[in-house]
Amino acid sequence: MRRRHFVSGLIGTAAGFGLTTAAGPFAAARSAAAAAFPPGWQPVPVPNGQEAAQFVDVAAAGPELAWAVGEEGRNGSTRGRPLAMGWDGTAWTRTGLDHLDFAGQLRSVAGSSPDAAWAVGTDTSGHGHLLAWDGVTWQEVAYPGQEDTGTELTGVAVAPDGRAWVSGRNSDGQGLLHWNKREWRWCALLPSTVTEAPSGVHRTPGGEIWVYGTGVVARWDGAWTELPPPTGLRFGVTGLLPCADNDVWLTGYDYGVGGPPGKPPSCVLRHWDGTTWSYVTPPFTVGLLSGITGDDQGRPDRIAGWDFWDQTRAHYLRWDGTAWVSERGPLATTPVVLNALARIPATGEYWSVGTTSSSPYPPAQARVEHFGP
Repeated sequence: MRRRHFVSGLIGTAAGFGLTTAAGPFAAARSAAAAAFPPGWQPVPVPNGQEAAQFVDVAAAGPELAWAVGEEGRNGSTRGRPLAMGWDGTAWTRTGLDHLDFAGQLRSVAGSSPDAAWAVGTDTSGHGHLLAWDGVTWQEVAYPGQEDTGTELTGVAVAPDGRAWVSGRNSDGQGLLHWNKREWRWCALLPSTVTEAPSGVHRTPGGEIWVYGTGVVARWDGAWTELPPPTGLRFGVTGLLPCADNDVWLTGYDYGVGGPPGKPPSCVLRHWDGTTWSYVTPPFTVGLLSGITGDDQGRPDRIAGWDFWDQTRAHYLRWDGTAWVSERGPLATTPVVLNALARIPATGEYWSVGTTSSSPYPPAQARVEHFGP
C-alpha cells in the first residue's frame, strides 16, 4: 500500500540487477543474506540518495528480489525526484530513473515475480504515472485516462499469477484500475458516497481486492461492497488488513482539533467486527501507525510505527494471538521514521522502509530495516 508520505510537513507516513533462477547464484546469495541478518530487526545499508531522501513503499517477491520506491531531493513541500532501489539477495542498489523524466515521487510498489511488478507515482502537477519492471529498471506504461484532468494513482497490488490492481481515481469517479495481463481497464464507479480517491489497495491471500482511505473502505468482486468509513478529525489512513468479513484492521493517524504548530498526531488503530469500527489502543499513542501486514495466511502479524516519544528506534507492533504488543527496532543515531513494511513470502521475514528525519529536509536519507526469525 500505501499510502504513505510526509504528513503536513511534520513526519513521514511515506542500478539494475540481473535475474536468474532460484538455483546457482541465488542459492549462494540466500546463504550470504541469512548469515548477514541476525534474529530480530536489523538495519540494512542502502546507497545514499540526494538529500532529503525517503522510501515510501516496499514489496518483496522472495528472499532475492525486492523493490523499494520513494523520493529524493525533496526540500519541505518542494517535491524532488523519484527514487527506486532493488534487492538482489545480497545488497540494495539504485535503479536508474533518469529516463522517466518527471519530478515528483513513486508512491507504491508491488511485485510477485521478476516479470510481474508495478509501481505508481505522482509528478509535481499531480499527474499519475504507471510503471512496469522490465527486469532491469522501471518503464512508463500507458493506461486509460492518463491524460485526463483529475486522474490520480495511489497504490498497487499484484497477484501471484501477474494480475494487478491500482487504486486511485479518474475524471469519472472510478477508483480501481485492473490489469488482466492483456490490458488495463477501470472498474465500476466507486460507491456514490465516496468523494475522494482511495489512498491504497490491498489483495488478500484468498484473492479479495479492497480499496481504502479516509472516505472509503470497500471490497471489489465485480461489484462494490462498502463498509462504513471510519471517522476522525484531520484523519489519515495508512493501511488495511482484511482477514475476514468480521475481522478487518485499519491503521493511520489523527491530528485532532487544533493545537500548536508542530503538534504530533495520535496513532489510529481500528477494528471492524462485522458491525462497527472499534477503537483499539496500541502500546504507544502519540505518533502514527504507518502500515500493517499479515502472515502467509493473511492473519494479523506486524504493524510499523513512528513513536513521537522515542524517535531513534522504530516502534513495531506484533500480534501475539490476542493483542498487539511492542516490538522495537534497533537503536539509531538519527530519527527512524518508517513509511511501509512488507512480508517476504514464505520466510517469516520482513522489510520495512522509511527515512532518517521527522521532517522532509536535508540531510534525511532513506532507511531500511530487515526482520529475520
